[in-house]
Amino acid sequence: MKTYVSPGQRPDTATVVAVGSFDGVHLGHQALIAQLKAKAREHRVPSVVYTFDPPTRVLTQGVEFLSTLPEKLDLLARYGVDETIAAAFTPEFASRPKEAFLDDLRLLRPRAIVVGEDFHFGRGRAGSAADLREVAPEVVVVPIHGLSGEDIKSTRVREYLKSGDVDGARRLLGRHYDAQGVVVQGDQLGRTIGWPTANIRVPDGKALPLGVFAVVAVGDHGRWHGMANVGFRPTVNGTDRRFEVHLFDYSGDLYGQELQIKFFGHLRGEQKFGGLDELKAQIARDAQAARDALKDVR
Repeated sequence: MKTYVSPGQRPDTATVVAVGSFDGVHLGHQALIAQLKAKAREHRVPSVVYTFDPPTRVLTQGVEFLSTLPEKLDLLARYGVDETIAAAFTPEFASRPKEAFLDDLRLLRPRAIVVGEDFHFGRGRAGSAADLREVAPEVVVVPIHGLSGEDIKSTRVREYLKSGDVDGARRLLGRHYDAQGVVVQGDQLGRTIGWPTANIRVPDGKALPLGVFAVVAVGDHGRWHGMANVGFRPTVNGTDRRFEVHLFDYSGDLYGQELQIKFFGHLRGEQKFGGLDELKAQIARDAQAARDALKDVR
């Protein structure tokens, strides 16, 4: 998949364009991408996603994001998008009038534009799908998709994650929620109680569920089952959020490596224990629960 940072970077050819933040690339986004690809085939032109980094609500409302830009690009490529324009969504970009964004779209020579029904753009969200007809002969408005009576939205996915409900997030995403990060040096407390962990550093603002989870870790050199703790470590009076993963049956050095951690099941919430012995005993129970949850996962 080809990636650009502005419409003017790409070749001067006709396209079909989908516009939106695509945060998490959930089932609703995937339905919109399906419409995009169908229109691109119909017109025999590239399918282009015009998206924003960070997602618009991260800047305008201060919410956490579901996908880093690399994660989003990986997902868009997986779902068959030909090209992506990932514009830097800055305060200056957000304050542009709607006409400036329409000028951006004109550079893409769109045969059709595909957006969600709640799509707005430009300063004060002044632009709507009706304005897009100024730059494209066809505008496809995709209704908000639902699942069992529930709207599929990035906001709802974040709510599930905030409560630790990774199964709820999985239903709306159509896949297990994941986070990618680099293994960094920790305080090595886990080693002292027989449960060494890889401390995963993810970008600030990445949405993570709090608690203890069964996980699958994927790296350049393998794939492992394990368990993760995301939280503030109240037993040792921690003050910063940590993302710590114990890999079953692994004893190597992972420092500096990037891991993708997929959340498969919530085991329990974070809690404060009376001491390290009590914590160690609970971790052993967590490990068995995680192994049981992952027994059929390959």
